[in-house]
Formats: sequence, structure tokens, C-alpha cells
Amino acid sequence: MMRIKAGFEIIYDCPAPTPMLLMLNVHPDRQADLETPDTISIDSDVGLTSYVDGFGNRCSRVVLPAGRSVLSADFVVRDSGLPDAQRPDADASRVEDLPDAVIVYLLGSRYCETDTLSDLAWSLFGSVPAGWGLVQAIVDYTHDRIAFGYAHARATKSAWQANEERRGVCRDFAHLAITLCRCMNIPARYCTGYLGDIGIAPIDAPMDFSAWFEAYLDGEWRTFDARHNTPRIGRILMARGRDATDAAITTSFGTALLQKFVVKTEELSAD
Repeated sequence: MMRIKAGFEIIYDCPAPTPMLLMLNVHPDRQADLETPDTISIDSDVGLTSYVDGFGNRCSRVVLPAGRSVLSADFVVRDSGLPDAQRPDADASRVEDLPDAVIVYLLGSRYCETDTLSDLAWSLFGSVPAGWGLVQAIVDYTHDRIAFGYAHARATKSAWQANEERRGVCRDFAHLAITLCRCMNIPARYCTGYLGDIGIAPIDAPMDFSAWFEAYLDGEWRTFDARHNTPRIGRILMARGRDATDAAITTSFGTALLQKFVVKTEELSAD
């Protein structure tokens, strides 16, 4: 077991009062692992209300006042300390055998254009047996296809565009791999959360929230990461959904100018 200290500081400047939707809490699936409260603090004197959405994510609603607002959190969470589980023998389910709640993760969505990429998917992977090996082949393709760089980020970029441009950030890797999985009749869903430099050499770059995905194999959701393409330690899930639309860290309903964005994770002693 390990203990991880995590948190963020985000500063917005709003020209007028601005409603916002936040997905900045740890996912309810990880609530039992929290050692300290996972509380969003806002320096403005505003009220914050919470609810759980249709994908099981904890969401908060707030109206930020005009001017500068600082949003922050700082908490400690326990983690197994184990890398992402590997199940090379996991099989894919037949579409007709999938649970009703899983079917939505076969369909196209805002950033995952299954209709546009279906021919490509079948030309690349049509001869690969369905199961873990097929998902891994898709991850390998995506990992090799896209060059990572923060300069390549664009909020409107779709899976098809990421494949064509061959560059992007972690959400683009996730979107492309999710889309190709769905084209091959394997349900896949988008995940976002914390992923620090735990168990790897330190990376000399500012930390950000990370995106990965889960594929439905052998009746369970399995973790895959097309950007890193290697099992990692210390993922802290915040939100899941069909794509980044459903798991956006913040959504503003008006102008909110981002002034500062800091994400942190740190492994603590086990005591």
C-alpha cells in the first residue's frame, strides 16, 4: 500500500458572475480510500452544491463572482501501489451479451466519430482476434500514431482529427483508442484523473490531469493508457464518461479566463 498527497490550484478571472460545473473531486469509487476530506475550496464567498451525474461522477455547481477566484484542494488518498492490472487472456463479449448499461459505450459520441473511423479500424484490426490482444493492438497503434505535446492541445479536436494530424495530448490518445475500440465492437469509456510520476523517472514538465480509458473485457472494465502504453502506479480517478464532454474538469457557462493551473501529486511515507 502507498499514500498519495494530491490536489490542485486553479485561478479564474470572470468579467461577470459565471455559472460553472466542476468535476474536481475524486470519483465516488475511490471515496473509501481517502484519508483526509476531498473538499473543493473557493476563496470567493460563494455556495457550492453537489450531485452525482448519470455516469456516476461527483459534480459540483457554483456561480463564480466577477473578478478573481481561486479554486483549490489538498487531500491524501491510499492506493494499492500496484501497476495497472494486466489480463492478456481477457476475452471480448458478443454485442448481444453486453449489459444494457454498457451498450452506450459502443456508440459514437462528440469526440469519438465511429462512423468516420470504422473503415480504418476494420482495415487495421479486422484480422486480430477480439479480446485483450485487440485492445492492445489499438493502444499500440494510437501510441505510435500520435506525438505528444502540450502545444498540440485543442479543445475541439476529435479522434479523427487527432489521427489525421498525428499529434495531440493525452485526451486525444484516449479519444482515438476509444473510437477504434468501439468500431471493433469493444465498449470503451473515457477516464480522467491524477497520474503522478510515481514508479517512473521524474518528468521535467508541469503536471496536468491525465486521461486514459477503460475497455469492457470478460465482464469487467480494464484500464488502458494509449499515451504511456505501459502499466502505471497511482492513478486516482476523478470522472468517467463517453468522452471528454462527460468528464470535463470544469465547464463554464460564460466567460472564465484561466489565470493559473497547478496540479500536484506526491507519494508519502506508508505510516
